[in-house]
Amino acid sequence: MKKLKKIFKCICIVIGVIILAVVIFTVGINAYVRLSTKNRILDTDDAKELEKVDCIIVLGASVKNGDTPSLMLSDRLDRSIEAYKAGVAPKIIMSGDHGSKYYNEVQVMKDYAIARGVPSEDIFMDHAGFSTYDTMYRAKEIFGAKKVVIITQRYHLYRSIYVAERLGMDAYGMAAEDVRYHGQTKRDIREIIAVNKDFIWSLFKFKPTFLGEKIPLNQSGDVTNDQGGDIIIEDE
Repeated sequence: MKKLKKIFKCICIVIGVIILAVVIFTVGINAYVRLSTKNRILDTDDAKELEKVDCIIVLGASVKNGDTPSLMLSDRLDRSIEAYKAGVAPKIIMSGDHGSKYYNEVQVMKDYAIARGVPSEDIFMDHAGFSTYDTMYRAKEIFGAKKVVIITQRYHLYRSIYVAERLGMDAYGMAAEDVRYHGQTKRDIREIIAVNKDFIWSLFKFKPTFLGEKIPLNQSGDVTNDQGGDIIIEDE
């Protein structure tokens, strides 16, 4: 009996050490990612001073009723329109989920910007931006971006900039409106896990869900208008 108790105690200690190590690793990676990118989050005036920025990258979020950006997404889009009109970059990449013919974030994003005065030819659509990592990988490998300004909410910017930098781009960020959205606590917890996942993905440079042909930014963004049908992952 004493032997069993001793074994059980040893097992508990080992499990405790493993849990503690995981917690320390998780918290440490998140702290490192934040500290290494926080100085690359700029306001509009500072972003205007950057030279030779290839594009603004807007990260997708949910749309409602198939044609209306969520509050979180509209805040991102408003900031991107502000940045574009301020001359931060000559092109915008709208990157989001168009993995089904019934759901098209990027078209909603482009339509929103066009309705507010951004020329269609200056807006590229990345139909396969299924994750932050996919978006950054594709921005470099498909669109040929070298220097970018990423727009999303601040809590999400640290990871976005970090991934872009690790994949070889000179990356900066502009935060969308500082709003505490419904369900933000859940997103904050999920972000901790996502930071660690993307830290590993960036280390090994895994390929994204979908690549495809190159789409240089030195042309009209309208070349991406009809590409959804080519890259949509059709429903089974």
